[in-house]
Amino acid sequence: MSSHEHRFRLFSSVEYEGQLYMTPQNFIESVTMSEPRNRRAWRSLTKQELEKILSDTPPVWRGTSKLFRNLRERGIIAYTEYLFLLCILTKPHAGFKIAFNMFDADGNQMVDKREFLVLQEIFRKKNEKRGRKGDVDKSAQLSMQLYGYHVAPINSVLKKDNQEFVARSYWDILRRCASQALFSDLAERTDENIMTDTTLLVHFFGKKGKAELTFDDFYRFMDNIQTEMLEIEFLNYSNGMTTISQEDFARILLRFTNVENINAYLENIHQSIPDEKGITFDEFRSFFQFLNNLEDFAIAMQMYNFAARSIGQDEFARAVFVATGLKLTRHLVNTIFKIFDVDHDDQLSYKEFIGIMKDRLHRGARGYKSEERFTSFRSCLRKELASR
Repeated sequence: MSSHEHRFRLFSSVEYEGQLYMTPQNFIESVTMSEPRNRRAWRSLTKQELEKILSDTPPVWRGTSKLFRNLRERGIIAYTEYLFLLCILTKPHAGFKIAFNMFDADGNQMVDKREFLVLQEIFRKKNEKRGRKGDVDKSAQLSMQLYGYHVAPINSVLKKDNQEFVARSYWDILRRCASQALFSDLAERTDENIMTDTTLLVHFFGKKGKAELTFDDFYRFMDNIQTEMLEIEFLNYSNGMTTISQEDFARILLRFTNVENINAYLENIHQSIPDEKGITFDEFRSFFQFLNNLEDFAIAMQMYNFAARSIGQDEFARAVFVATGLKLTRHLVNTIFKIFDVDHDDQLSYKEFIGIMKDRLHRGARGYKSEERFTSFRSCLRKELASR
């Protein structure tokens, strides 16, 4: 399995007709925690339970930055949607605007359900690592659990009840398409009847799936979900205060990274910032908005490297503004430098910052650190012994 597949299976808690799903609460935990809060067997949904869940789903115009927290266990998120939501959390908005415009033939800034499914798949392909380890049977079984259908390997078919069939999904068709010119034709051939409606689809397109999604509504959804996940992380450390400590800010930044000795970075904070001022939510949010534009910022950083110029706090702030249009406060920039300036020269190198932040941006989807893998194994072992 890819790291995305592993993490989805680890945090998902429900299944319907053989397909695994996350609840909104599962998704929150998957992007804010190293492990699920409660690991238990997948719960099977009945058709009546699913219909009740979907009937209670609010329309997109009633969306808020508390949508997932309000829904909690009353919703289902498919694997492809999980990858799409990760894109929303970790990619700049410009790419989604371009994708919408691809389908907006009449210029009304709207897409329908069928077009959105293809759009969603485009971003999934950008976010999912290709290739899985294991034999064909295991790969097919995994595909059935994640997507709800069998995926036929290239130049082969899968058999069921002595009858040959090839996967009917438009995902498989899209994998064989090499040109964007085929996307609109692909949308026309998409068979929505073989898909299970999800909370996200009903939220965007209504219970009958006939509504159209405007980019303004989708933009608000993107902004709301980014804000919601950041609020959850911030509130976990703020204890009701309006700020979090610089040390806790460092802990959050270094989560889901491959940094072996986090204490060394925390010690930087203790030595370099004796007077605690704290990080506000606005500063916290602006940093992660900047992080979503990390690729553009990395280009600016590399230009300094090519010119053999070191990067001080003023140069860093300027590079952030030029690459992303965001103005980080001097206090926030100073805190970032004190965390990552391991050699205490008041300069920031590409290696000291970009490499670490690329891991953090993916929120654990690149795999666990060795310590977290050991903790996961130890937790499983304790549960196994307790059950005997």
